[in-house]
This record gives sequence, C-alpha cells and structure tokens, in this order.
Amino acid sequence: MIVANVAVGKSWANVATPILAAYAPVITVLVGGLDLFASQFGTAVLSSDLSAQARFAVDAGFVVTGAAAAGFVFKPIRRDMAGFLPIDPDSPVHALALSLALVFFGTQVTFIAFTDVLAADRAAPPLALSDLFLNEIPFLILALAGVGLFIRRNGAEAENRLGLVVPRWWQIALALAAAGAFFALASGSDALNHAWSPDVARKVDATTQHLFGQLNGPVGIAAVALIPGICEEFLFRGALQPRIGLVATALLFTAIHTQYGLSMDTLAILLIAVGLGLIRKYANTTASCACHVSYNLLAGIGIAGAAVGPAIAIEVVLVAATAYGLWSRRQKSAPPAGQPS
Repeated sequence: MIVANVAVGKSWANVATPILAAYAPVITVLVGGLDLFASQFGTAVLSSDLSAQARFAVDAGFVVTGAAAAGFVFKPIRRDMAGFLPIDPDSPVHALALSLALVFFGTQVTFIAFTDVLAADRAAPPLALSDLFLNEIPFLILALAGVGLFIRRNGAEAENRLGLVVPRWWQIALALAAAGAFFALASGSDALNHAWSPDVARKVDATTQHLFGQLNGPVGIAAVALIPGICEEFLFRGALQPRIGLVATALLFTAIHTQYGLSMDTLAILLIAVGLGLIRKYANTTASCACHVSYNLLAGIGIAGAAVGPAIAIEVVLVAATAYGLWSRRQKSAPPAGQPS
C-alpha cells in the first residue's frame, strides 16, 4: 500500500499499477492451486481438518477468487468500474484496493460457505485484550496507509479524506439514535434465529461467549466498544466506502464477522453495515464511529427488564432531536421565498 501511494503521479506508475493489482490475486491462486495439488499426497497448505469435498470447494473458491480479482490488472476493466465508482483507473492505489477487496471478500465467503467457521472460532483461544488490539490495529494501519498519510497527504488532508470532522450536535444524536435502532434490530434477529434455527443460534451464542468471554468486565466491554468501533470505521467507512461504494463496503464489513456463520445474525450485521454507511454518506465518519462504538457498548452491557422502558424513552428523544436537527438544517439551506430552488 505504501509503494502504491509512492507511485501515484510518478512516471513508473503505469508499470507499478498492474503489478500491484496482480499481487494478491496471484498469491490467492497459488495458495488454492498448491493446496489442491498437495491434497493428492495427503498434505495441506490451508487446512488438513477438512473433508475431501470441503477442501476441494475451498481450493476452487481461492482459485476462482484470485482469477476474478486478476481482472483489475487490466486497465479497460478498471475504466469500466470507474463508470459507476469514483475511482481513477490509472491510480495504483485504487487498483490495489480493488484487487485486495475482492480477494478478501471471496476468500472469506469461501470459508463461511464451505467450512464450519463457528467450530473453528470455538477451537481458537478466547480473545484477550492484546488479541483484540492486534486483530483490529491492522484495519487502522490499512486505512491510514491507504489514504497516503504522510506520503501524499498531510494530517489535515488525511482527516478530510477519511471524513473525520467535528460532528454537529444533530449528527451525534443521529449516531446514538441509530445505535439504539441497530441494537433493537440485532436483538430481534437473535430472537428469530433462536426461533427458526435453534441449533445454529446455540452455536452462535457458544462461539460469541467463547471468543469474548474474557472481555466481559468493564475494561473489556469498553475495549470491545472502542477499538473495533474506531479501527473498523476508519477503514471501511472512512477509506473504502468513498471509493468502492456503500454496498460493497457493507458486504466486506459483514464478511469479517465470521463468528455469526450463516445465520439471521449475519443478515442483521449486513443491515447495520448499510446503516453505518448511510451515516457516513449523509454525515461523516466521526458520526459512524460514534454509532459503532455506542452499538458495541449496548451489545456489551445489554438492556433488559426495567431498563427497557427508559431505553425506549431515550431512543424517542434522540430520534426527535435528530429529526429536528435535520429539519433545521434543511430550513437553513432552503432558498428564500420567491427565489428559484
């Protein structure tokens, strides 16, 4: 990513762009192909715990994903993408971002579709505070490197590109109101999951409890709220969404949440991702960060029993405040009476 940013505007950018775009696809195809070849001799590159059928599907998924992402090596394809996405087909940064995004999404979907990701997560050690930090910091680094911080943008320019501004009061009200709505959505999807797919729901609950069980104290809940809420928003809503669009970003965001497997909870995460994207689009990344952090905090603390009534009352007040803020903003931007709009 650093090389891609350095190459922007240089005479050798036209050579670097296809090489950078080919980097991740070539590795993905090689990994899938080598694992498929190794399986003939009883060894493994990816995982030896899969059945022969699942392993073939995963290997094929890697090869197909890599081949599809390799399309971004070719400028005519990037030019076609620029017809409906705000990308520069000549930019090595955008070419690399497109190929990385497709490789990441394709490999994640492959694992979710053809392996038992819930069992794999339960077999992994529970997350400690240091694990949470190490898992999330790469998102922040990718976001900052992707927008070229201290390479082709200074601090203020990077902040503007990421959508990091001082939010207005109504944007904070919007973020908090949306967090409450997202929590209600997630609670409803969890109830539906238990009603319609109780076995899957129990596995999701067991996986979530296993992964985050050591982070259920005040410090852990605060860390789970803040670290992912900031790092993930910087990358997905701040850096990626303005280039690859709201829907693609939401799908990528959903793909990293493998702890929900194929369940109603995954659909809820997708809808929440779309909601966060809309907040980023019509407000800013600071507001989407505030919303994400608030949602994670609500999920960590939980609302039940006597707290439900006050929570609903607070949500109504926040929605009303947001509506008033949006109405006031619209009134201020409306042209005076008698003038064309």
